[in-house]
Amino acid sequence: MRFLKKVEAKVDRFREVERLLRDPANSRDPSRLKELGKEFRGLEKVASLYGDYLKIQGETDEVLKILADKRQTQDLVAMAQQELESLEGRRKKVARDLENLLIREDPTFSKNAILEIRAGTGGLEAGLFAAELFRMYSKFAASCGFKVEVLSSSPNEAGGFKEIIAGVSGGGAYGKFKYESGTHRVQRVPVTEAQGRIHTSAVTVAILPEAEEVDVQIRPEDLRIDVFRSGGPGGQSVNTTDSAVRLTHAPSGLVVSCQDEKSQLKNKQKAMKILRARLFEKIIGDRNAAIAKQRREQVGSGDRSEKIRTYNFPDRRVTDHRIGLTVYNLEEVMEGKIHEFVDALFQAELERSS
Repeated sequence: MRFLKKVEAKVDRFREVERLLRDPANSRDPSRLKELGKEFRGLEKVASLYGDYLKIQGETDEVLKILADKRQTQDLVAMAQQELESLEGRRKKVARDLENLLIREDPTFSKNAILEIRAGTGGLEAGLFAAELFRMYSKFAASCGFKVEVLSSSPNEAGGFKEIIAGVSGGGAYGKFKYESGTHRVQRVPVTEAQGRIHTSAVTVAILPEAEEVDVQIRPEDLRIDVFRSGGPGGQSVNTTDSAVRLTHAPSGLVVSCQDEKSQLKNKQKAMKILRARLFEKIIGDRNAAIAKQRREQVGSGDRSEKIRTYNFPDRRVTDHRIGLTVYNLEEVMEGKIHEFVDALFQAELERSS
């Protein structure tokens, strides 16, 4: 299996770190000792599981020798066959656990997430579904113990959203939400439809890892800050002061606006959080350009233009097109119970990496 080479490299590093921890020169340097200790703890589980894997392989080799020996009795051969099946089950479980650890080692996996939802084709109906998706994700986040904070929103006159951006905070938030990036299609009869015809609308979702200042450094001279008065649906003014903030990052051309807060400072802080996340996503994208073909072969590229899921209200059906998973509990899904999709997508990524 391809992933075993990565495991072996990490085990080699684990042994090297173990040796360095015993080195008296390092024990006299508290900062170095702390750094090595952190790396040791991060590699210890991988080394332990790999030890189990090798032990199972050794036991399997012994059983295969028994089966290859033509002098063995039928009873002993039958027992060996049962033992071989048991060992194979244990080997597969340990291999899955190792793959799981490697995937979770992605430095972005444990980060907070930035959730961006935008109405696509479908007019006001798309905006209403954008609001429903935000509610679905908020409930899913709560069930995972995460906190959701709205960073920016643009409501429409029907009570939905043209766009809503939120931060999802909690250990592993990005890892839980990362598979939701793409186009979400809804098929249903809109409330504005008088003749009962089913319409198809679309909403795009982008999940970005929240970047910290150490991940992305933004130079003040590269940033233009504009302030203006907040506006609501229809263009009416919401605030009488210039509390809304627009940030323009000159090198990348990225523009971020925030107007939800009455405080100019709070709007600026939220806008910076969004800008930093988008820049971080760009950095990651540029870094992965060389392996773009490999990414396209994996479960979903994360491209917002890719149709990933369909919500069919008449049939109470939800289908994830990346893995062909269909469920008939649409009401529960819209209440935030998307764990089945999240788990299945994670498992599919594990299988593709093996």
